[in-house]
Amino acid sequence: MSSDDSALRDRKILIVDDHEPHRTLLANYLGALGCECTCAGGGAEALAHLKKREFDLVLLDLRMDDLDGMEVLKRARVQNVALRCIMMSAEGTISHAVEAIRLGAKDFLVKPFELEQLHETVFRVVGGRQVEGGFARDPRSLWRDAHAPDMIGEHTTLLEVFLVLERISHTDCTVLVLGESGTGKELVARAIHHASGRREQPFVPVNCGAIPETLIESELFGHAKGAYTGATQAREGRFAVADHGTLFLDEIGEMSLAVQVKFLRVLQEQEFVPVGETRPRKCDVRIIAATNKNLEEMAGIGTFREDLFYRLNLIPIHLPPLRDRTDDIPRLSAHFLTRLSKRREQTLTGFTDNALEAMMNYTWPGNVRELENTVERMSLLHQGSGMLELRDLPPRVMEAVRRRPVAPLPIPDPPPFERSEPIGRLETSVLPHDSGLGALPHAGVAGDDDSSPFAPPLDPKLLGSPYPFQLPVGGIILKDVVQAFEMSLISQALARTNGNRNKAARLLGMNRTTLVEKLRRGGQPRGVDPEPSDPRQRVDD
Repeated sequence: MSSDDSALRDRKILIVDDHEPHRTLLANYLGALGCECTCAGGGAEALAHLKKREFDLVLLDLRMDDLDGMEVLKRARVQNVALRCIMMSAEGTISHAVEAIRLGAKDFLVKPFELEQLHETVFRVVGGRQVEGGFARDPRSLWRDAHAPDMIGEHTTLLEVFLVLERISHTDCTVLVLGESGTGKELVARAIHHASGRREQPFVPVNCGAIPETLIESELFGHAKGAYTGATQAREGRFAVADHGTLFLDEIGEMSLAVQVKFLRVLQEQEFVPVGETRPRKCDVRIIAATNKNLEEMAGIGTFREDLFYRLNLIPIHLPPLRDRTDDIPRLSAHFLTRLSKRREQTLTGFTDNALEAMMNYTWPGNVRELENTVERMSLLHQGSGMLELRDLPPRVMEAVRRRPVAPLPIPDPPPFERSEPIGRLETSVLPHDSGLGALPHAGVAGDDDSSPFAPPLDPKLLGSPYPFQLPVGGIILKDVVQAFEMSLISQALARTNGNRNKAARLLGMNRTTLVEKLRRGGQPRGVDPEPSDPRQRVDD
């Protein structure tokens, strides 16, 4: 049994699922980890168990015959039953996840999931040291709450950052924080300082990209009186101000090579020389650097000193972009809205599902900073109280969501062709079972009669939806979806006719030249030879 498994020993877990084999599988697996499992076959039975005793965790299925998982969460809240819940569902849509989290669920598992994924999720939600009357929270979250309360999020990659910070914050090692603009690099630097033995000493932030190259040396190391034109009096630099504390150098990739040389000496010798002086001064400063650039690539092309890079890269901290932890967007948005509402005494209660879904579909190039500014803009322009709605989102967000490319629909591999009946009969069995086309009447070609090149028209009411596809809130690129479906049908027609383009065109009710052009534009399906450039080489005429 691993240390993680021992942390789950004696956890009381309620498994709610109306599918008995799945319920039994989860109970057996978690039981082997030392958990005490209770099973319920429906929502009503689950609520009855919750009234009788407390559980450390509830694994709750979304779709059940009597009460679905959302309704169980709602009724438990009304009955003041505190649930630490993980929702499970085969319907892994963003709207379901958003609604579950809004009702208090801690996580959302999409069926089918691996047992290892279940193990990791359960440990993240309830893992930790057992204490009297319950269980301790995840130590990574505890460290975050103590030293970085403004870094909201429960995503695994973010929690792993807190685990590293907990281990290195009490040391004096140099730290390099890497991440895109707006991911919270300065918050990480302040958290390290707050958790260190230097917390009572100054924390001095410097944005290297905001200081002109001619002044950055003076800003960092200070200068003597008369060191240059305009230096009418001596001035201490940031290293002197941060003595015995922490110096945070943001956007260090903007530092010039000349200043990098002197900065490297400070790191190595713990001393610096102010501009205009000759005697070095000792300093005791912890360095935390940050950048949104790839310093290793810059070192490779000579725009950043390689020796300085390796000196800084002792403990690299990688902050994930917001688009990689979209499940944290509802938490972050609620945090920002609550803070703004208190500041302005507004009575905004949250976000509608459509608004949150659009926000989770947006890529947030400005990351958490952009999200915070967006929530503030929405609250300022919203009329009245209540919920922030889809129409409150900035035009740039809505436009980006609408333009977001949709992954092309998969083109199924055609079944192996077996000529068992005349080509004139259209076998609907080759169509996907869920395509909505499987029940069409036979509407094929009449043998090889060129006098009737087109298939009889079909009743539009019979077509239905060719794919079980739900139009997303941001819309789609219709031509891409149509082309994907079109190439699927062409591929099936060519498979059925052994690659004979004339007969495939008749099956599809189009001219042969149109079919050839579509193949040229859309790419040849697997197993189909390209169209010969010389018409005399064609064998399917």
